[in-house]
Amino acid sequence: QVQLVESGGGLVQPGGSLRLSCAASEKILIIYNMAWYRQAPGKQRELVAAITSGGSTNYADSVKGRFTISRDNAKNSVYLQMNSLKPEDTAVYYCNANRLTTNRKYDYWGQGTQVTVSS
Repeated sequence: QVQLVESGGGLVQPGGSLRLSCAASEKILIIYNMAWYRQAPGKQRELVAAITSGGSTNYADSVKGRFTISRDNAKNSVYLQMNSLKPEDTAVYYCNANRLTTNRKYDYWGQGTQVTVSS
């Protein structure tokens, strides 16, 4: 069972920056796609950013140009650099690892880390 542990959340003022980290318990990044999702109170969980095992990235329109997803395979870790934060970025951020084979879908989640953007 793969475990994902997020860290780096906290309280930040509008316009500030945070860097989220997600550490995996196993060396999975070379074959798993990784993603960050977020869920604000009363809203559905939404995809923020994703990076494939091949290194391709995609972002939600609301964070393009402000957030950057990256990974370090040697450290089994994926990161989300968040700049120019806005109050609407306030949410619990979740790390996700996923992989689809011909026989099975693998889908793992972290416990989440709170990001609050407020003055």
